[in-house]
Amino acid sequence: MAGNISESLKGKKRARESHAEPETADIDHILSLEENLTFSDTLVALRIMREQFPQIDKPIQPFILRSQLYSSVEDRTQVDRDLETLRREKVLRIFKLNTGQDDHAIMFLDDYLCQVDRVVKRLEGEKGRDVLEVFNWFRSHVIDFKLEPSIEHQELCTLLSLGGKVKDEHISLLMNSGLLTRQLIDPNIYWFAIPNIGSVLKGLSQGRKEVLSLLNRRRYKEMMLAPLEKKRLRFSSLDMRFHLRDLIGSGHLKTVQIPTGIVVRVSKD
Repeated sequence: MAGNISESLKGKKRARESHAEPETADIDHILSLEENLTFSDTLVALRIMREQFPQIDKPIQPFILRSQLYSSVEDRTQVDRDLETLRREKVLRIFKLNTGQDDHAIMFLDDYLCQVDRVVKRLEGEKGRDVLEVFNWFRSHVIDFKLEPSIEHQELCTLLSLGGKVKDEHISLLMNSGLLTRQLIDPNIYWFAIPNIGSVLKGLSQGRKEVLSLLNRRRYKEMMLAPLEKKRLRFSSLDMRFHLRDLIGSGHLKTVQIPTGIVVRVSKD
C-alpha cells in the first residue's frame, strides 16, 4: 500500500511541478536579507522563502508564515488575495498554527503531500494495512476536496467514507499522526495540521522572545540589519532571517533605511 501512496504522490507532484519549482536559478544565490527584504510578487516571495527555509534537524518540509509575506510584499491586501487564489488552485495549503497567536503557515501542496508520505512510512510495521488505508482516503478525498484550514467532523467522515468504512480508530490515527487537531472552541471541528511541527513551533516562540530581548537590551533598541542577521540564536532551530521576517511582518519590529544600510528597531507600543 505504501507503494501506491508513493506513486500517487509522485503523480500529483508531476502535475503541479510548474508551480512548485523556482523559475530561476538566482534563488540559489540569494544570501543577504538586506538585499532581498522585499518583493513585488507573492508567489516569487513564497518560492524564495521556501528555498531559504533554514536547514533544521527535524523531519519537516519548508513552510512560510503569513507574517513573513507581510514583511516582504508591500500590499498586504494583495498578499491575501494571492494566497486565496493559490489555495483554490491547489498550489499551496494554509494552516492555523497552535502558537496562541494568529499565526498561519503556508506550505506548497507538494511539500505537504511529502509530509503525509513520511507519516505513512513511519507507521508501516506498527499499524495494520486496513487501518493505514485511511491515509489513502484522506489524501484522495479530503485533501483534494477540502481546501480550507478546518473541517467539521461529519464532513470529514463523509469524505473519508468515499474510500471505505470509517471507524473511530481511523480518526484517532489521523489525529495521533499530527494531520488533524481538534479546535478548542468547537470539538466538532478539526484544524488541518503539519505533522512533526510541534518542536519547531516551540522554537518559533522562543526565538521571537530571544530576538526581541536582544534588541531591547541595546541602548536605542535597534541594530543594523546586516550584523543582526548574522547572529546565531540559542533557543530556536529557525535562523535569524526567518525570525526577522516574521517579527517585521507582525509589527513587533520595523525597519528604517539610512545612508549606511537598514536599521531594525523595536516598534513602540
